[in-house]
Amino acid sequence: MGVSVASSAYDRGMLLLEVLLLRRLRRRMFPAVRGNVLELGVGTGINLPLYVPPAQVTGCDASREMLAWAARRGARVPAALVQADAQRLPFADGSFDAVAGSLVFCSVADPLRGLVEARRVLRPGGRLMLLEHTRGGGLAAWLTDLLQLAWRRWSRECQLNRETVQNVAAAGFEVRRVERHAFGIVRLIEATG
Repeated sequence: MGVSVASSAYDRGMLLLEVLLLRRLRRRMFPAVRGNVLELGVGTGINLPLYVPPAQVTGCDASREMLAWAARRGARVPAALVQADAQRLPFADGSFDAVAGSLVFCSVADPLRGLVEARRVLRPGGRLMLLEHTRGGGLAAWLTDLLQLAWRRWSRECQLNRETVQNVAAAGFEVRRVERHAFGIVRLIEATG
């Protein structure tokens, strides 16, 4: 799953974080996601090679360019790619056994609305699995708040200091487990709909 010469600028920009932390967390999380899976914010498809049978994946992203990169990745399971906004998903209620995502809800304009949509398309009792960067705890919270203004100018969409765990609960999910990494800035979130 290394970054090749033909990788996107996004993948190259994320390489250090991938090597230091994210790759390990992705390799733990995504092979455990089973059934008919919706991956929100599939981006360049970095998670697609990690899914294992019997999963089948529908990856959606608002960016046509990101989907073009994702289409170049290999997957070990059936995978379809759909251009869609997480806040207005084009899927019927209860369509998926699991909804997954990584580093997506920092960039959704209205994350609560996106999470409500994720719950809508999830079958009752289905799993939500997220790998997100969030507002940290203690000194890390102060740091993410401080860096947010400059970061927003550079990234245009990404917000460093989102309270994603609280948004998951506010969207009606039952939060089952939260793992905190990097002073709570990176979190694995597992919830049921």
